[in-house]
Amino acid sequence: MTTHKPSEAQSNDDSGPGDLPANSAGARSARRKVYAATVAAALGGLLFGFDTSVINGAVNSIQSTFSLDPAILGFTIAITLLGCTVGAWFAGQLADVWGRRPVMVLAACLFVISSIGSGFAFAVWDLMAWRIIGGLAIGIASVIAPAYIGEIAPARLRGGLSSLQQLAITLGIFLALLSDAGMARFAGGADSQLWWGLDAWRWMLLVGVIPAVVYGILSLRIPESPQYLIRRGRKEEALAVIANVTGAADPEQRYKDIEESIESERRSTYRDLRGHAFGLQPILWIGIGMAAFQQLVGINAIFYYSTTLWQSVGFSQQDSFTTSVFTATINVLLTLVAIFFVDRVGRKKLLLAGSVGMFIGLVAAAISFAQASGSGTNITLPAPWGPIALLGANLFVICFAATWGPVMWVVLGEVFPNKMRGIALGVATAFNWIFNFLVTLLFPIMSHAVGLGFVYAGFAFFAALSFWFVKALLPEVSGLELEDKSKLTRR
Repeated sequence: MTTHKPSEAQSNDDSGPGDLPANSAGARSARRKVYAATVAAALGGLLFGFDTSVINGAVNSIQSTFSLDPAILGFTIAITLLGCTVGAWFAGQLADVWGRRPVMVLAACLFVISSIGSGFAFAVWDLMAWRIIGGLAIGIASVIAPAYIGEIAPARLRGGLSSLQQLAITLGIFLALLSDAGMARFAGGADSQLWWGLDAWRWMLLVGVIPAVVYGILSLRIPESPQYLIRRGRKEEALAVIANVTGAADPEQRYKDIEESIESERRSTYRDLRGHAFGLQPILWIGIGMAAFQQLVGINAIFYYSTTLWQSVGFSQQDSFTTSVFTATINVLLTLVAIFFVDRVGRKKLLLAGSVGMFIGLVAAAISFAQASGSGTNITLPAPWGPIALLGANLFVICFAATWGPVMWVVLGEVFPNKMRGIALGVATAFNWIFNFLVTLLFPIMSHAVGLGFVYAGFAFFAALSFWFVKALLPEVSGLELEDKSKLTRR
């Protein structure tokens, strides 16, 4: 497989193939428009992060309110991810039929419904039902945002703009944990009443309505993807988006390139994913592997259970909330580092460095928790292992946030050929949610059964495997237009 190196002229003016010169008036106008469209689409990522992490501060309250054992509690938290899997699986198909924008609006509506229903849940089965609906919305948003951004952004900006999806996810996580901490502090505890006779943990879930409404409104104001418009034969609209948003110097030629790569006479189906590598196209297996490893390293064990985790090793409830917010802040700041470096260093190098750093942090956490005494939620860490566990967990978050967190979504948004992108991205993202579900469901059960030391050792093992996977199998395709990548993947 070959890689693309920009010519000297392209390097000097920071333009990709077919782009307007970066400092021209047309390019500046297009850049503003593509930034605005990207930010609006990436708000789906903010809701993705918010809705998956807001449960963190409510876990103990949900357990006590509905009298749940660890297995049922784990399933209640994880059931959202089953909805995510279904939403992600069908999102690509819906986007190819309805368009990217209408599917974003659908996700926003589902977010609103889920937040209201979860906040007023009267039984555990009722809460599970609303969390499944929220999962459908999260799954849809997790597919549509990278697909849309990958299609709307010019090659020279795509890595950084696609990383905004992960930045939005981390901001959503941060805002969720910050609002959880603020409400718990204001009410005097997550189980205490806050406003209108509702407990603080219920308000933690209800507040998700606000970003969902903003996302829905902004989704109605962004341009449709040129790839979708071309598939539907809407040439004039597609040319307008290509010229005014993507900043192509020759919109007609870019239109022809996209049209050729899509093979617009036939809509993609699951048959397009078939290949000789265990029944699927090799590039799809790479996407599935990337999606799986991002979860198997255990990142969501940190963000779904961190408050409960730190309480279990001696932190007070308020200190646990504060520690979780601090970890989420690190997550946001280091994602900014990834956005800066992803187009300069390349996807593959960042991922390899991230795998090494995650492995070191997880090993430190595993060794620390292996020193714990007690069982269940009543365990303690002798000095100096508590601070070492905290440092190891945060080193892991730092390395994940700067590499695997955003870069995996960049890779999924751009590595598939145009023709199969929507459906292949849906399949790969569905696997991401499947493994997210398994990790989330099994974490409290395995922690209770074998101890946190062994659980974190397992995460470290998968971090080591992720290094081998990227080094051996992932192609480096930074700097190519989507149409060029389609040609490479067919070689």
